[in-house]
Amino acid sequence: MKTPEAQAEGKVFGAGAEEAAGSGVRHGTAPAPGRDRVAHTEATVIGTSPIERTTVAEPGSDPAAPGREAEEAAGSGSELMTINLGPHHPATHGVLRLLVSLEGEIVRDLKPIVGYVHTGIEKSCEDKSYWKVIPFVERMDYVSYYFQMEAFCGAVERLIGLEIPERAKYLRVIHLELNRIHSHLVWLGTSALDVGAMSMFFYCFRERDRVLDLFEMSSGQRMHTRYFQIGGVFEDIPVGFAEKVRAFCAEMPSRIDQYEALLTRNEIFLRRTKGIGVVPRERLLDLGVTGPLLRAAGEPWDLRKAEPYLSYADHEFRIPVGTIGDGWDRYRVRVQEMRESVRIIEQALEGLPEGPWIADDRKYVLPPRNELSTSMESLIHHFKLVTEGFRVAPGEVYNAIEGPRGELGCFVVADGSAKPARVHFRDSSFVNLQVLRDMCMDEYVADLIQNLAMLDPILGGIDR
Repeated sequence: MKTPEAQAEGKVFGAGAEEAAGSGVRHGTAPAPGRDRVAHTEATVIGTSPIERTTVAEPGSDPAAPGREAEEAAGSGSELMTINLGPHHPATHGVLRLLVSLEGEIVRDLKPIVGYVHTGIEKSCEDKSYWKVIPFVERMDYVSYYFQMEAFCGAVERLIGLEIPERAKYLRVIHLELNRIHSHLVWLGTSALDVGAMSMFFYCFRERDRVLDLFEMSSGQRMHTRYFQIGGVFEDIPVGFAEKVRAFCAEMPSRIDQYEALLTRNEIFLRRTKGIGVVPRERLLDLGVTGPLLRAAGEPWDLRKAEPYLSYADHEFRIPVGTIGDGWDRYRVRVQEMRESVRIIEQALEGLPEGPWIADDRKYVLPPRNELSTSMESLIHHFKLVTEGFRVAPGEVYNAIEGPRGELGCFVVADGSAKPARVHFRDSSFVNLQVLRDMCMDEYVADLIQNLAMLDPILGGIDR
């Protein structure tokens, strides 16, 4: 179906920019009698995108109009068809809408449209005391909730100058790396399912369930545990936890061997990933892409090595990197990262120091439960912290950690009150979503599904 020309004014965004100002879309003139108008999104167009233009130029039209570049690439006389992929689509890994311009089966343009699960979590954090913010932030990227807690708790601890005990650092690392394995298992199972390997989904979720069992044992909850506290962790690990984690670490490498036996030399998987979605390392750096996507292109950037935090400097591990940054390299990097996470957990358990698991600064930390029934001062202190919270001197800080999808940063502004004046997250899924267009341009629409899966996007973190 032929449609009239729609002109769009785009705003060019820098790498990692996350705020769009206004709709930025101006519609064209009314359609000629007897012709239909396509529905237009009010989302801001990133750059000069021809995504809204679905036909070749009419005689006498502006040669510089948006869409001319895609039409020239498509060839004279060809017709572009614009379709919606999502937001209700199982292969979008969440409520994500992709506006895709196709010439036959070839993707000529693509624009992600987000915001369908916007929760306003960052704004809600401004109305809560600091320690009550923790349950909010771990529900943004709901697959890697321990990393959300660490980003925020670490930022507040830097603001108030609070040093956490060594045992707490090791316990945090153990849970973070278990969560990294958990996140990569969810990614591997769902990504393999997208290309037809259904059995991988069941195998990966088998090990994921064991990780959740460990979380339940240490915190009482399988997901959204609120185990990390400002000053350390909520409670010491229970008796038998270390032995169960060691048993998991002893078995996990053989499970990873099984995953690779199914996929690494599978002809269908190789054809769907090798040479697909290649993006140069320089382009990834320009866009601010981090994590496995960047390392798969040959850039060994990992904040655990570049800017060590917690106890990562005490552990020996390698940073897996790829060569050309295609789907195959992204798969290999994440699989090897699971192996390295197992090594880190084993070393952290072996070197786990004795001592307290949370700081003893009663200005910021709740008193032990056993004191509440014997000490009136502890009871009053507990009541004041729970109802009013603690005040933080005016200041601001940005705390960045290495999440499963790349750099996860938390920016906190304090104004002297018991509530943060501003909480903002640099979510790696949001920043990495920029590269999807580069991965899919002039490739088959079937490869779009695989490329999106290799991004490993979490829409709760993108929209938040």
